[in-house]
Amino acid sequence: MPEIHGYLRVRGTDVVDEDGNKVILKGAATGGHTNMENFITGYPGHEHEMRKALLEVLGKEKYEFFFEKVSFKLPARLICNAHPPTQFLEYFFTSSDAKLFASLGLNCLRIPLNHRYFMDDLNPSVIKPEGFKLVDRIVEACAAEGLYTILDMHTFPGGQNQGWHSDSGLHRALFWEYQDLQDRATNMWVEIAKHYAGNKWVAGYNPMNEPGDPDHYHLQKWYAVVEKAIREVDPHHILWLDGNTYSMDFSGFKDVLPNCVYAIHDYSNMGFPAGQPYDGTDEQKQILRKQYERKVEFMREHKVPIWNGEFGPVYASPGEDNYETINQQRYNLLGEQLSIYKQDQIHWSIWLYKDIGFQGMVYTNPDSAYMRLLQPFFAKKKRLGGRDDTHVKHIYDPLIQHLKEEIPEQFQRRRYPQHWGLEGHVHRVVRELLVSELLTYEYASYFEGKTTEELDELAASFKLENCLKRDGLNRILQEDAGITA
Repeated sequence: MPEIHGYLRVRGTDVVDEDGNKVILKGAATGGHTNMENFITGYPGHEHEMRKALLEVLGKEKYEFFFEKVSFKLPARLICNAHPPTQFLEYFFTSSDAKLFASLGLNCLRIPLNHRYFMDDLNPSVIKPEGFKLVDRIVEACAAEGLYTILDMHTFPGGQNQGWHSDSGLHRALFWEYQDLQDRATNMWVEIAKHYAGNKWVAGYNPMNEPGDPDHYHLQKWYAVVEKAIREVDPHHILWLDGNTYSMDFSGFKDVLPNCVYAIHDYSNMGFPAGQPYDGTDEQKQILRKQYERKVEFMREHKVPIWNGEFGPVYASPGEDNYETINQQRYNLLGEQLSIYKQDQIHWSIWLYKDIGFQGMVYTNPDSAYMRLLQPFFAKKKRLGGRDDTHVKHIYDPLIQHLKEEIPEQFQRRRYPQHWGLEGHVHRVVRELLVSELLTYEYASYFEGKTTEELDELAASFKLENCLKRDGLNRILQEDAGITA
């Protein structure tokens, strides 16, 4: 294992090791793995709904075989020991992935976690050891290649935000309304901190991904509580704290906590299908700079380090109109963002490492078993507005127009997050809750009757050796790291 110089810690606006050497963490996140998201692996809706549907279709034994024997909101009596743990959860990230990551000059992997790996909602006082076994494997594989890891809690009981990626199945963040949910999360973090307190390759803990606190004060209160609780069992590790409203708003923040880095998420609309194409004009560059400067104003004022925990365009696929031109525009956009971050020498983590072909540095081969099986379903998701509104605009526009005519504008703006607008809230509730939940059962039906051998082949579609690399993206990351391909 490579040599390490102690725990990382905050010193002024820098992160340093125990010898005082400045360290800038650059990397990506393993979204779609220990926290699954629908566009990353292709299912609709929410992870817990998808898993429940697959359990119904596959049965207990094959379900556990496909994912690996890590208990995920299942009683211990349902865990099957008939097969070796070599399926999806191991295939997705192995030592080969860590080696590729290091070869690109990256030095930190953000590990998004679903809270259900550590607690069952019906038995929340018991912290499950299976979650640690899964995360340990990733942390150890990264450490062997000299890579730091940041543990990111991506979902919370009741949901910490209004988005589908909080895996609550709701359109409101109940986490902020119930003290017992907040206490559960704090207790969970105490146990995680106990487990990793002595691991110097862990660069720290990202206690909450993309908070969505409508009142703008519960978040700071919980941060103060969880920081104190973690410090009692682990005084060393940095906390990487997201801003409110999906890591974009620090207006409600007053003071800084010790040994903490504050985190933004810096996506640009120009990197998405509905956004303006990025042509690299001076005006567009100013837009990128201004949105970044607005988000980091709190860190500049308090002279603390900055971490951009998520950013990155999505990419067009071969067969789509002008896909090469579109992707080059988005590579150029990414390059401009990286140049901004390099000027300030901030820490960053792109979203994301591996998926089925939208954003990943690595993605599944279209000829793989998983992609061949689910291609008809992916096409249906696209028609139903899974990526853009092209095929459903004529359906939803009349509904949105009707609501705008009937609901006074000042009341339309009351719903948090306000920047989504009425259109965004309608799509969240109708498409991303109702429609996606119904589609979950259809997604699961594609797995019906599969043998263990077929399930293994489907899971192995996510092995690095069976995937493709997004060379244009990886080349930009290498160049930023100063590595010549």
